[in-house]
Amino acid sequence: MSPGELQGWLVQEGLREELDVLTRQTVRNELDNLVSDSADHQHLPAPDWPRLLLAGSILAQSSERWHQDAALRIATSAITLSSGTSVRDAAAVLLGKLSNFRAVSLATNRGLLTADLNGRLGMTLRIEAQRRQMEQAVLVASSGSWLPVNEFQQRFWSGATDNKWLSASAPTASGKTFVVLQWLLDQMRSTKARVAIYLAPTRALVSEIEASLQLIIGESLGIEVSSLPLRGKYDSALGGGTKLILVFTQERLHLLSNVLGGAVGIDLLIVDEAHKVGDNQRGVILQDAIERATRGSPALKVIFISPATQNPEELLSDAPDGVLAMAIESDAPTVLQNLIVAEQVPRRSKLWNLSVRRQDTSLPVGVLKLASSPAGLRKRLAFIAAAAGERGGTLVYANGAAESEEVADLISQLLPSPGQPDKELVALADLAREGVHPQYQLARLVERGVAFHYGNMPSLIRLEVERLFRAGKIKFLVCTSTLIEGVNLSCRTIVLRGPRKGMGHPMEAHDFWNLAGRAGRWGDEFQGNIICIDPEDHAAWPGGVPTRKRYSIKRESDAVMELGGGELASYLDRRSQTDFAKTSNAERFEQVGAYLLATHLRLGSITQASFAKRHDPAVVARLDKSLAALAAKIEIGPEIVGRHPGVSALGLQNLLEAFRRYEGDIENLLPAPVDSQDSYDRFVTIMGRINEHLFPAFTPEGLNRLHALIVVQWLKGFSLSRMIRRNIEHHESLKKPYKLPVLIRHTMELVEQTARFRAPKYFSAYIDVLHAHLRATGRVDLIDDELDIGTQLEFGVSSRTLLSLMELGLSRMSAVALYERIARDDLDRQACIAWVAERDTQFEGMGIPVLIVNEVRAKLLPAGA
Repeated sequence: MSPGELQGWLVQEGLREELDVLTRQTVRNELDNLVSDSADHQHLPAPDWPRLLLAGSILAQSSERWHQDAALRIATSAITLSSGTSVRDAAAVLLGKLSNFRAVSLATNRGLLTADLNGRLGMTLRIEAQRRQMEQAVLVASSGSWLPVNEFQQRFWSGATDNKWLSASAPTASGKTFVVLQWLLDQMRSTKARVAIYLAPTRALVSEIEASLQLIIGESLGIEVSSLPLRGKYDSALGGGTKLILVFTQERLHLLSNVLGGAVGIDLLIVDEAHKVGDNQRGVILQDAIERATRGSPALKVIFISPATQNPEELLSDAPDGVLAMAIESDAPTVLQNLIVAEQVPRRSKLWNLSVRRQDTSLPVGVLKLASSPAGLRKRLAFIAAAAGERGGTLVYANGAAESEEVADLISQLLPSPGQPDKELVALADLAREGVHPQYQLARLVERGVAFHYGNMPSLIRLEVERLFRAGKIKFLVCTSTLIEGVNLSCRTIVLRGPRKGMGHPMEAHDFWNLAGRAGRWGDEFQGNIICIDPEDHAAWPGGVPTRKRYSIKRESDAVMELGGGELASYLDRRSQTDFAKTSNAERFEQVGAYLLATHLRLGSITQASFAKRHDPAVVARLDKSLAALAAKIEIGPEIVGRHPGVSALGLQNLLEAFRRYEGDIENLLPAPVDSQDSYDRFVTIMGRINEHLFPAFTPEGLNRLHALIVVQWLKGFSLSRMIRRNIEHHESLKKPYKLPVLIRHTMELVEQTARFRAPKYFSAYIDVLHAHLRATGRVDLIDDELDIGTQLEFGVSSRTLLSLMELGLSRMSAVALYERIARDDLDRQACIAWVAERDTQFEGMGIPVLIVNEVRAKLLPAGA
């Protein structure tokens, strides 16, 4: 029998019954409110730990996930279920063989292992353990210290150091983010690199990565971290000043490129959640950002990070010829993840059967008793979460912001009164009332240890919610699809029913397991639980509860081109002759068509592009013919087109022609300064022009005035709470009915989707084309290059003072809270620091929330001041 055959036999037959017993015991220990089961009290033979641990050491040598998972189950069970020191020590040795040093540290911290493990081992085991510790560590060149790592982390560290392009893939909870950030800082400290950019798909993840890097750096000098696409710090870093790590979304990288007026010179690019190049719409913008960065810095080192993908090497296909490139992947488990299904006991609405699913089998583990009968689907989700996860660390997945608020409220009603509220929870509640609205539901809920979390929330509130959940003070957190985008928030238990992503689309297997990976974060828990409710309900789970599956990376541009080229080519042929709104498949083809047309204008033919080698030459030639016909109609230069990914060059040309036809005063085409009386009317008019000539971005047309109002208030530096108050006043003045929670969420959505996404994208394009027209007509006197309109809109700033506060690292919420109290609008960073230092002792009397005061002091005042 070969080693592989032995390992397969152990899992499938030799240890089957014993693994079932261990699984049942360890899972039951993790869940609350299970009905007492006679099986709990019947005499079961004690586990044969020597036999199990020997089998575990054999399984640990396998590269198969299910074999390693069984070895991890044995080791974890021995540490958590056995009381014998020798058994626990042997389990720790087995964890060492699995490169799972964090689990050993966790066991030591929880008192399950006593200190000086190596001292209790025999000579042979001690030497082996020490050898393994040396092998499972990497040298941090900047400090000379050794960093313990697992097998994936070790391969990443050496691969990223030795290669110019690297694509790394591993499951959620495998320590990807930790090792990437440590490696990034070591590279910045030990090499000649001056500027690095870390790309993340969402603002939520940008905020988290920025905060994590700042926490690791601490008080040390020499490296600055920023998420603002401004040239001051960039120029200083390139000129020999403090080195710089920029944490951006793909849109912010384009903003920085536009601010610099051309190529961005950087040394290192890290693309997190790199599989997002396959996303509809924004995937093309990410691909364009990567290509733009590599064109500007040919010697750039590029690192791609993605969760559990089956073809990470796909991302290396655009690497320059002759560049050292490497793909690494891992599917090894670092924590036990129990996939549990919950089904109602017939005729007993408060009782739910729980079973663990493993590949093609189910193992009953107990019956869950609810506190109340769950009438309705949302109550079902809330009540099961409240019962199974009573001890805390419980994430609940909701399909949308409205559902997250309702489910969180239901959970809070089942919890005992907290007594004296925790001071940090009270501070968060105060911030929610002051920063959003006095009746914002989050404030009342967090005081009871429950919260909700969605992408449109202000970053300062969202980050504090995450921090307090990690600290265990928020016991239940109801979240939306923001967590699929890579936010590193772990839990003990996650509860789902019919999860959807986007506009009601059933969640695909790779997204499900990316989300499920939050259960049992490595180093925080030994295991995690994923509870799926009503697994046989086809409406909730159209394809059933997803089995573990790795994501196949495919760029959105490639996916559209692989349709054969005929549909896309026909769309391109019609694009200049047909109204966009009447063009079939417009949403699907517009982004890719814009990308291909920009590439054609830049190179003269897409046959010269790197992506051409991935497609049928006949398809490329057919598309090239259609693009050439469009390019012949376009006068807008490739420089302007390249500044606006996702915006069609044809639309830019249409806009230029509209400017040429305009017979009024040319100054009327310009936006007015935001503080001028006519700024609102100008924005309404400009949005109409954008819709008519460039792209129908602000629809329906009847809501243009609302979109313009939100943009003007955002640029004026209004706080979110002030914008919400204005919206309420507007409804009441017109006697329009409204529901406060809906109005609050809608205002947040308008800020994020209109003011911070569509407006920067299309207003930037509008201004660029207008500037080209002004130059052509000899009116350069009307061009104002002081601050890019896209940057103003992305961050909601139009004054020097407000921008300076955000440059110093403040969240917009904190910056606006200070700006409302600062008289001058022209303060630079040093003047802002001086203003804060002068009033440091007065903040408590200004009525500023404690969390804002804390952030202001941490960012603007020197340590100990």
